[in-house]
Amino acid sequence: MAVVLDAEDLTTSQMQAFATWMNLSETTFVLPPSDPAADYRVRIFTPGQELAFAGHPTLGTCHAWRSATGSSSTDVVQECGVGLVEVREREGQLAFAAPVLVRSGPVAAEDLNRIARGLGIETASIRAAQWVDNGPGWVAVLLNDADEVLGVRPGPLDGLFLGVVGALPEGGAADVEVRAFFPVGSATVEDPVTGSLNASLAGWLTDIGVVGFPYTARQGTAMGREGLVRVLSIDGQVWVSGSTRTLVEGHLDL
Repeated sequence: MAVVLDAEDLTTSQMQAFATWMNLSETTFVLPPSDPAADYRVRIFTPGQELAFAGHPTLGTCHAWRSATGSSSTDVVQECGVGLVEVREREGQLAFAAPVLVRSGPVAAEDLNRIARGLGIETASIRAAQWVDNGPGWVAVLLNDADEVLGVRPGPLDGLFLGVVGALPEGGAADVEVRAFFPVGSATVEDPVTGSLNASLAGWLTDIGVVGFPYTARQGTAMGREGLVRVLSIDGQVWVSGSTRTLVEGHLDL
């Protein structure tokens, strides 16, 4: 992902055009906060649209903002499309507090059929499903196990953002296998590791007894990436942590 600092003079169309040109999973633009409780405001764009929230951009933007400002604060408040999101440094890693869901609850039967068609599976193969939308529009889909999750070959998703999950055998490095699928134009894209999805899955997965806190989710296996996401509960709040580092720095005129 890319972070553009000092973006207050850019229009929405300029931000979207630059994110499309970068062609990364997300490009973020840092702005002065409009809420006095926030340290900065961020707008998050994929190559095709703006997102209210996303996990990697939250941690990456905080990393870039702290580096650019020289801030040594271990407690940062980010303002974004879903409101205020807390970010903390814990044992050398940044972690964000999962934002409140903007949509939750059961999935209608007609939507379950749409989901099954999009994933190329039988509706009966879906053990459970739930809206877990914290901004992007996620629907969570539980299959019988990780092997079934890895066997999914999705087609057109009819506008759905799907998080597919299944339990891994006990005793391994991770507890659940996760895959994230979403539409970009007419194509279906898989994301190798998705912070927002893992944040939104946590409450549901623990409520229905698939896992307990703390747990580790494995994602990207089907793409040869095998990322690990640590999900914690601190004082009843879900936190998602990960490593961040700067790879490239530069200046540009837009």
